[in-house]
Amino acid sequence: MAQYIVNNNSVDNLLGWIKSDEIAIPEIQRPFVWDASKVRDLIDSLYNGYPVGYIITWKNPDVKLKDGTIATGKKVLIDGQQRITALTAAITGEKVVNENYKKIRIKIAFNPIEEKFEVSNPALEKNSQWISDISEIFKPTFDSYQFVGDYAQVNNVPGNEINKTIQNLLSIRTNSIGVIELSPTLDIETVTEIFIRINSKGVVLSQADFAMSKISSNDKYNGGIIRKTIDYFCHLKQRPMDLEQIEENDKEFCSLDAFNKIKWIAKETDDIYVPSYSDVLRVAFTSKFHRGKLADLVSLLSGRDFETREYLDSIAEDSFQKLYEGVLDFVNQTNYQRYLMIVKSVGIINKSLIRSQNVLNFGYILYIMLRNKGVDSNIIEKAVRKWIILSILTGRYSGSPESAFDFDVKRFKIHDNPLDYIDNEEKGNLSDAYWNNILVTRLDTSVASSPYFNLYLMAQIKSGDNGFLSENIAIQDLIEQRGDVHHLFPKKYLQNNGYDSRGLYNQIANYAYTQSEINIKIKDRAPNEYMAIIKKQIEDKDAVLCNITNEEDLKDNLTANCIPEGFSTYTYEDYEKFLEERRILMAKKIENFYKSL
Repeated sequence: MAQYIVNNNSVDNLLGWIKSDEIAIPEIQRPFVWDASKVRDLIDSLYNGYPVGYIITWKNPDVKLKDGTIATGKKVLIDGQQRITALTAAITGEKVVNENYKKIRIKIAFNPIEEKFEVSNPALEKNSQWISDISEIFKPTFDSYQFVGDYAQVNNVPGNEINKTIQNLLSIRTNSIGVIELSPTLDIETVTEIFIRINSKGVVLSQADFAMSKISSNDKYNGGIIRKTIDYFCHLKQRPMDLEQIEENDKEFCSLDAFNKIKWIAKETDDIYVPSYSDVLRVAFTSKFHRGKLADLVSLLSGRDFETREYLDSIAEDSFQKLYEGVLDFVNQTNYQRYLMIVKSVGIINKSLIRSQNVLNFGYILYIMLRNKGVDSNIIEKAVRKWIILSILTGRYSGSPESAFDFDVKRFKIHDNPLDYIDNEEKGNLSDAYWNNILVTRLDTSVASSPYFNLYLMAQIKSGDNGFLSENIAIQDLIEQRGDVHHLFPKKYLQNNGYDSRGLYNQIANYAYTQSEINIKIKDRAPNEYMAIIKKQIEDKDAVLCNITNEEDLKDNLTANCIPEGFSTYTYEDYEKFLEERRILMAKKIENFYKSL
């Protein structure tokens, strides 16, 4: 069977599909992201007969109902939502939802004399040469003969010329737009591949986009409510100030219990874990269905029986119900806030410390899944803590996260005690060779955002360590106040002594969080120079460079910051030896940190 067919359909046909509910436009109830000028340009292109690109549809598989009859699926609009929404808005006068979730009209004006389109405005509305809203022309009740006569008289122009222009405008309805209809038998991976190959801009449409389109197109099992629950939750997390606008502009949804379950997020100020709709969908699906591949979600929502390869309405109904339960688990205030407490308890007190959203996603999947299984809360906390850090240590979700998600969720499902599975993974991935060699090697980098340097900082936060040469200011305080990392061997000092490569002087083993005032006093001195000042101030009990005036306090501070024993005598000649020594100490600190979780 062909994977797709290509047809040309008139604008009238496309609008007819929408009116008859034959084609589902998932984005029609979401914010319309085009500005009005792009709508104007689209209409202008159609008027002039220019190509406006293809739209891509994917026909939902037909499903078997309980009585044995077949329900024909709708066409789901995979690509071209904005263009179709623009046409609907400009030609039929239908309102669209803007970025503030307010329903608005987009009016396109037309000048028949100049054959020019503009976004309508008060000035054009008062100008007799302009038709301020072309949707009036496309109404079934529009009287072309009467309009042309009136317009020609008011503007003193030949009626036959105006009539010709108006007919050209009306002919937009018969202009063709290419429609690529993908076969309902195609799997999601193939559909994605086809999209990538035929899309001229090469924009990758994610499987989450397909899934969300599938959800939105289902009215029977409350797909619209599920989608809005996800959308509004994510929107309010990023723009809490929009709460009142959403309540004002979408009274229907805001009257539902679903909205009551999510509006609390507008008061959540923590920005460590800010989920996108893709994150919510992935966590909800994987935690509830114990599968990691979103392609499976699209199949299940279509009613696919993986054994018989039939499409059954009963499976679709059950899948929509389970997905909604998973979404409600995600947006549950208790779940979300307790999970964030666990995340913070491992030292992730700032979003800069965690680069992988998928690590946070799977951590939340694990938390929700274990809680739903009734696992003891102490075990849940320990398992989630250890798994988050293990995932970062091993880069577990940096390659093919879906496959890794699928593998891990299935293993956690079959273990009554999640710590047993984690113990197995530790033995396979975190051997002595890892701690003593592999991790040390991974610390050999100049990338300040390295997950391994972040792990080192988490270890310091968990231990309550103070900043380098700080008597009372903790690493956590410096990070929360957006402090900076500084060079233990000052950058200028190294540059002056031949280390002029950024890859050398910016090694993360040369970094430490330090108070700015201490760093300023150190200037470009060698370690042996500024440590001699500190030794003197301890002898004199007179704070000069920092507030440490006690030998034991200095020793504790240097140990907490993984400073090698001979550091107080080091010059540039010892720099590379220092880096090797400090990497070993940093790796050991990370190891102790992980084993203490």
